[in-house]
Amino acid sequence: MRNWMLVLAFCLLSAGSMAADAPKRPKITGISHIAFYVSDLAKAQAYWHDLMGYDQYFELKKPNSEETRIAFYKINDLQHVELFNEAPVNPPNMLAHIAFHTDDIEGMRAYLKANGIDVPGKGGGKTKAGDYAFMVKDPNGTLVEFVQSLPDGVEAQNAGKHQPATRISSAIYHVGFLVGNVQKSMDFWGKLLGFTEFWRGSSDGKEISWINLRCPDGQDYVELMLYKLPMPKGQYGTKNHVALEVPDAQAALATIQARPAFKDYGREIAMQTGKNGKRQVNIFDPDGSRSEVMEPKTADGSVVPSSTLPLPANVFE
Repeated sequence: MRNWMLVLAFCLLSAGSMAADAPKRPKITGISHIAFYVSDLAKAQAYWHDLMGYDQYFELKKPNSEETRIAFYKINDLQHVELFNEAPVNPPNMLAHIAFHTDDIEGMRAYLKANGIDVPGKGGGKTKAGDYAFMVKDPNGTLVEFVQSLPDGVEAQNAGKHQPATRISSAIYHVGFLVGNVQKSMDFWGKLLGFTEFWRGSSDGKEISWINLRCPDGQDYVELMLYKLPMPKGQYGTKNHVALEVPDAQAALATIQARPAFKDYGREIAMQTGKNGKRQVNIFDPDGSRSEVMEPKTADGSVVPSSTLPLPANVFE
C-alpha cells in the first residue's frame, strides 16, 4: 500500500510540474490591422484617402520593382489597414488577413505550438515594417497574424503623425469574418485565445447570424459571421468587414457625402440602425469590401439582449 501511495504522489507531483511548465497565453491587447486584396490599387487608395480621409504612411514594393505591393493606411497610432496589390488567394474572398497585438511574440508562438496549432518555427527576424510577427490559420482558413510592436518599427516611428482631421474615424471598433464550424471557431477564439463572447445577433429572426467576442486584454472585438454556402459572389465583402467607430453616424454620413470623391462612389448609402441597436453607415471599397461606420452606443440608450435563437443547422466547412 505504501509503495502504491508513493507512486501516486509522484505522478501527481509530475503532473503538477508539467502543468506549471506549460506555456501561458501572452496578452492579446487589441486589433492591429486588417488587410484586403485590391484589384485596382489606385481606386482603393482613392477610397481610403479621398473618401474615408486617411493617410498612407508606409508602403512595401514588389520584388525588384517600383510597383507598390502593400499600402498601409493609418487609423491611429496602433491600428491600420493594409491594401494588398495582388490577386486574392481565394477569390472572390478579398480578405487577406486580420492581425492582433500581443506583448510577447515568442511566448505566443510557444503557447500556440504547445496547444497543437501549426505555427512557423522560431524566426529571429523582423517584418519589413520593423516589428515581430507571425501568422497562423483559424479553423476556417482565415489568416490570423500576431504582432509585437517594436520601438524602431515603422508604426512606432510614425507615432503622432499621419492622423489628419479628415479621418472619418480614429479607431477600428471590430473586424468581422466568415466562419464555418461554429464549435471549432469558438474553441479557437474562445478557449485557446481567451476571447470572451458577449453578444449574438440574427439577421432574419430565425437563427444566429453572428457572434461577438471581445479581446481578452482590451476592448476591441471580433464578429464571427455564420453563413452558409453557396454564397452570392458579392456577399463575401459584406460579411468580411472592418468596423470604424464614430460618435455620430449621421454626421459621418454627411461628411462623406460632402466630399468631392463621393460623386464617383456610385452607390447609395444611408444611415440605419443595426440589429444591435447602434446607428451605422455601410460603405464599400471598389472591390466590395465593407467599411461599417458605427456608433459605440445604442441609439436609444437601451441594452439590446443577446439572441437566444438556434445556430444554423448547416454552415460551410
